[in-house]
Amino acid sequence: MSFLNIDSAKERTFDAIVVGSGISGGWAAKELTGKGLRTLVLERGRDVKHVTDYPTTMMQPWEFQHGGQLTKEYRDANPIASRCYANREDANHFFVKDAEHPYVQEKPFDWIRGYQVGGKSLMWARGTQRWSQYDFEGPARDGFAVEWPIGYADIAPWYSYVEKFAGISGNKDGLPQLPDGEFLPPHEQSCVEKHFTEQMAKHYNGTRPIIIGRCAHLTKPQPIHLQQGRGQCQNRSLCQRGCPYGGYFSSNSSTLPWAAKTGKLTLRPDSVVHSIIFDEKKNKATGVRVIDAHTKEMTEYYAKIIFVNAACLNTNLVLLNSKSNRFPNGLGNDNGLLGKYVAFHNFRTGISAEHDGFQDTTTEGIRPNSSYIPRFRNVFKQETTGPGSRFLRGYAAGFGSSRATDVDTSGMGEDLKNSLMQPKYGNWRVSSHMMGETIPKESNFVALDSSLTDAWGIPQLKISVAYDDNDEKMIRDFHEQMSEMLTVSGFKNIQTHDNPNKAPGLDIHEMGGVRMGKDPKTSLLNKWNQFHTCKNVFVTDGACMTSTSTQNPSLTFMAITARAANHAVEELRKGNL
Repeated sequence: MSFLNIDSAKERTFDAIVVGSGISGGWAAKELTGKGLRTLVLERGRDVKHVTDYPTTMMQPWEFQHGGQLTKEYRDANPIASRCYANREDANHFFVKDAEHPYVQEKPFDWIRGYQVGGKSLMWARGTQRWSQYDFEGPARDGFAVEWPIGYADIAPWYSYVEKFAGISGNKDGLPQLPDGEFLPPHEQSCVEKHFTEQMAKHYNGTRPIIIGRCAHLTKPQPIHLQQGRGQCQNRSLCQRGCPYGGYFSSNSSTLPWAAKTGKLTLRPDSVVHSIIFDEKKNKATGVRVIDAHTKEMTEYYAKIIFVNAACLNTNLVLLNSKSNRFPNGLGNDNGLLGKYVAFHNFRTGISAEHDGFQDTTTEGIRPNSSYIPRFRNVFKQETTGPGSRFLRGYAAGFGSSRATDVDTSGMGEDLKNSLMQPKYGNWRVSSHMMGETIPKESNFVALDSSLTDAWGIPQLKISVAYDDNDEKMIRDFHEQMSEMLTVSGFKNIQTHDNPNKAPGLDIHEMGGVRMGKDPKTSLLNKWNQFHTCKNVFVTDGACMTSTSTQNPSLTFMAITARAANHAVEELRKGNL
């Protein structure tokens, strides 16, 4: 019997374990298997195979039973998930249903999740801007959060590394606050977006550039992308369904199959991670406890190194639940800061306008991207006078345009067909949404509920995250500045939009709780994303972020993960882990 137990434990022992198969988990799997490590990837959701498990991807609009909309029954049963812009009839099979995975909202928070192989990399918005040195220097310079243990010089080579593999389209704009990358050809701005860009250069002397967004789409596939089996983006803008062409980057189309090709990957879907196992005699983690999603049987898996990439808030949950005699309040939580200093991006507000020029032009086709307004407030230093001095940090913004159309649908038969083929065009319309940096605060936290558990007996996560006065001041500045910028550019009918009742969370950019830092007294992770007090456990998803800046964060998660995984392998080979 003892030999059977030894064999069983051996079968459950790997060189590395990765918790989570989303955008950062996929990168950890790729790097670790690529270096020869037998790697187990645990995913709490079902398996989703590239191409074959995208059931709606080739459907036509008329094939959807409800015209592409969510039903009232679904909305009533899933008020949180229904609020996500990407959750429609063609994609709601990728979104977690509210009742199946409950959590406690101590303050209102819309937690949007994708529990399947690939995670949210199937449904993300694909914006991929680098951070600059000014973003990493922000906390130390402006006196909030704690100092980052790394700077742009540390991460820049890894940005290049992941950009080449993932495929990032963009233009080399030469902006110090938004460093250029390894770009595929950019998408094109519309004539109205180009006009706005020119007007900003004219009126603001180059301090408020407008650029085409940088995004993870293959506008011109390179050999490395073809080797992944991916093809050129077809500009369908149906990305939330899963792309059978591999036109945008996802774990399913890129990193996970690449890892599988090494023969070193074991992927185990339907595996709900309960906690990390800490061995006090060895003074390190030795594995993870996993509950089967269906049978609810618990199994232990073992490895020399563990990467926790369960997505920010779930990573916090797993670590808080990883209690031992050495760490009674969660793994590595000697300083009591685990779960605290959670931050996000404020997407609460926007602005729209019209332009009555360019009547002889319109757009044809679809572009899965928009223009982008890099942060111009408090970039190089904290402003001490003027409107920018009223708040810390700043905001970026998306900026899109389209030509309004008026179609007569009153006819029948051939008359209706002719009307549909000959729409009447109205003015150009533009819209912009703010992406504001929020300040990490101890009062914004997640914790384990003391009484409520989920279907697997794991404590539910309690979320206590809210806007603050700095966010409100930033919103007012966005309205004032964008109104001014649109006015001097000749736009009319300018209207601001804000919904104070819109809870945080719909940005799906939650970060922090297991922050990096230089001092073990004020942070959980070191500059290589290792726990200060448990060196063989790495956290490289959004939970590791010390601050949020304004850029879409996924590219930074990818670069940080690749950097940490390569360091982990080096340390393992030196016998340091």
